[in-house]
Amino acid sequence: MVVGDISFRHAGHTHRAPVPGASNREHAITSQRPHARKPEPVDADQPWMRGLHSDTGYLLYRLGLRSGQLFNAALQESGVRLRHYALLRYLATVEGAPQRELSTRLGYDPSAIVGLVDDLAALGLVERRPAPGDRRSRIVVLTDDGRAFLRDTDLMSRRVTDELLQPLSEDQRRTLHALLLRTSVPDPDWPDPA
Repeated sequence: MVVGDISFRHAGHTHRAPVPGASNREHAITSQRPHARKPEPVDADQPWMRGLHSDTGYLLYRLGLRSGQLFNAALQESGVRLRHYALLRYLATVEGAPQRELSTRLGYDPSAIVGLVDDLAALGLVERRPAPGDRRSRIVVLTDDGRAFLRDTDLMSRRVTDELLQPLSEDQRRTLHALLLRTSVPDPDWPDPA
């Protein structure tokens, strides 16, 4: 089985995307094998590609993969990844939060939150503190270094978003943003983005 990239042609351009589930290590190992064949580019006009491109869920998945790849590449030097960045961004909107709230709001598994908070605490970007009114409970709080990190990464975030949405006009970007907010925040306790 060949693992690595999928190539396909669309609108005269060849696009490459990692195979879901293939790790970078698997890709590196496969690409170094002399007998491993690179997959042929797939024509976007193939019936099965037309079917995928008519599936909004699949296109959102692909957009999410590309977005994650661009953000992770931009964040690489800082030692954080997109999941860390999302947690920091959320903490910037609240005065601290229990890990349970972080899990619920961000949609991450509770065990993943523990590791993310540990990573960010080791970098000095967050800290665990006693919860106000309940000293037995702990909340995660953004530190001054965490706030500075977010200020420093604002420009990077805008650049990545601009690269990702480059084919869209400003009006189309606003429309896309509004539609994504409406569909990605199903929690009735959150304010309606409209």
